[in-house]
Amino acid sequence: MDATEHYQRLIKMYAAAPINDFYRPQMSIEAGLAKIVIALSDKLHHAAGAVHGSVYFKMLDDAAFFAANSLEMEYFLLTTSFTTYLTRPVSQGSMRAVGKVVNQNKTQFIVESVVYDEQGQEIGRGSGLFIRSKQRLMQTPGYLG
Repeated sequence: MDATEHYQRLIKMYAAAPINDFYRPQMSIEAGLAKIVIALSDKLHHAAGAVHGSVYFKMLDDAAFFAANSLEMEYFLLTTSFTTYLTRPVSQGSMRAVGKVVNQNKTQFIVESVVYDEQGQEIGRGSGLFIRSKQRLMQTPGYLG
């Protein structure tokens, strides 16, 4: 399997995750890089009318995870730690997260991600550490289609 097919399978796997029926994200993947876009609506707001921090975390973690898994073609990765910074509130439009692998070795991937509002302003950032699980991607629901 070539890299392009691997990226397409990861995108299908992501779309097949039940939680994404709620968020309806769109994703693209390149080597060591993943981008995710979510259209915002009131159902994602906290009581004060802005997007809940859990949405920021999900986007930052997902973009980082798939950036890392783009470089791992055999095993499903796991997030072992993830630090999130919410720097600006948003309530309308869309959010776009970009994850990029900044370091990798035999056992782990270090990834940074940034989330932007519709105008391209940074509204949050995060960094995480990812490791290989024992689960093969071929055994992960959605990866094969």
